[in-house]
Amino acid sequence: DYGADTLRTYEMFIGAFDLSAAWSEDGVKGCRRFLERVWKLQDILVDGDGYSKDMEVKMHQTIKKVSNDFENLKYNTAIAAMMALINDFYKKNAVTRGEFKTLLTLLNPVAPHITEEIWQTIGYEGRIYQTTWPEYDEEKTIESTIEIAVQINGKTKATLAIARDEDKDSVIAKAKETITDKLTGTIVKEIYVPGRIVNIVMK
Repeated sequence: DYGADTLRTYEMFIGAFDLSAAWSEDGVKGCRRFLERVWKLQDILVDGDGYSKDMEVKMHQTIKKVSNDFENLKYNTAIAAMMALINDFYKKNAVTRGEFKTLLTLLNPVAPHITEEIWQTIGYEGRIYQTTWPEYDEEKTIESTIEIAVQINGKTKATLAIARDEDKDSVIAKAKETITDKLTGTIVKEIYVPGRIVNIVMK
């Protein structure tokens, strides 16, 4: 009913490789839907042999995650990472030829038939199994922005996106601006725990 690729994907996704797991028809259907979503990415394919700027970090993170998980027989979490990546493509409603090429290569050991067929349909050269495995850049796996909590007297009132290496004064200024309507008392102290929180102490 579902085909060899769906079965392969399900058996690798069902759980940790060294643990037993109960068979689930719904799980099989879920893997089928996942592969159908991979197929339909062709509908939102755009030109570009590289990674788009807003997807670059996610692409390198996924290559690292899938590569390491495959080596350690953690197929289920590798597939989960690819599912998350596809969700991002659909949110953006676009996938570049370079991004799709990498995804197909990562997915090929799990679902060889559908990935090879898409590969040929789109017009990539050769066969996937003959291509080199994608490489990631460790520096590009690190998010350049982080989200921190903004607190008043230890209670979180908002969150704030900042650059990872942003200086203390800039972060505190942005934090105060974010909660300006809640700063109704006298500020006694401004505390910044790098990469985590800004706490404004008021009385």
